[in-house]
Amino acid sequence: MIRVSRVTVLAFLIVLSASSIHAHDLSSYRDFQFGMNLSSVAKQAGMKLAEAKMLHQRPAMIQELWWQRSSGESSPLTDPVSEVVFSFYNGDLFRMVVTYDRYRTEGLTDDDMIEAISAKYGIVARPVATIILFSSSQIYNENEKVLALWEDSQYSYDLYRSPNQHTFGILIFSKRLDTLAQAAIVEAIRLDNQEAPQRENEPQEKEKENAENR
Repeated sequence: MIRVSRVTVLAFLIVLSASSIHAHDLSSYRDFQFGMNLSSVAKQAGMKLAEAKMLHQRPAMIQELWWQRSSGESSPLTDPVSEVVFSFYNGDLFRMVVTYDRYRTEGLTDDDMIEAISAKYGIVARPVATIILFSSSQIYNENEKVLALWEDSQYSYDLYRSPNQHTFGILIFSKRLDTLAQAAIVEAIRLDNQEAPQRENEPQEKEKENAENR
């Protein structure tokens, strides 16, 4: 396992942040802009459109695209990002969950990460016991405490550190689209539960119909 020095990774994060023309602009992460369609995100991430997973189809389409850096992929050894989960509401990007490689960020403190991210996103808040929620097919069912928060009226960036895996991550989302997506997921789950008895009876009814037609 190749380990990168704390100073090298921190320098990479600060340089990457400072290189942005639109400093303190929360509407995008690296080259991914909120509202981008699934096809554009897949192309930008070097993935196939078919790799996207459909989580719900009604009352709105909720899809996810999971990018992971492969061991053979060429990337700067100082780039700490190991995976990104992109979530889409009716085909539009509304949230990203970015996970940093634990070995490439080894030695970095919470303050180190906050300082590096603040170089791009500006004033930071440190909410007490705030819980961030991850997207999934069963609504947002995984919780982490937020270390730091950057936000404006439209977007939010929540930094966390997983106590079990000792990894940093950041949850990034469009407030408007995330609100719509969460409401749609709640309704989708309600409909799934409502229709579950009917789906369970369908095989039995089909078998009975086939038997009568023999």
